[in-house]
Amino acid sequence: MTELTVTVPDAVYRGIHDLSQREKIPLDQLVALALSEKLSAMMTEDYLQKRAARGRREKFLAVLAKARDEEPEAHDRLP
Repeated sequence: MTELTVTVPDAVYRGIHDLSQREKIPLDQLVALALSEKLSAMMTEDYLQKRAARGRREKFLAVLAKARDEEPEAHDRLP
């Protein structure tokens, strides 16, 4: 494990401190979890942007044209 020292605004510290007590988890564990979630979200965004750049409208429309034109089954309908 690597130790990291950060400076955060007092309001942020109070918020994460209160949350860690409410959730009954150590403060450092809460911060590590929050950083992991943020990293995951940013990596996912990068991945989706790369996939979108490879996409072609013509291919999308060709696949969409193969879909049957019929009503969805009852359990798949929106209310």
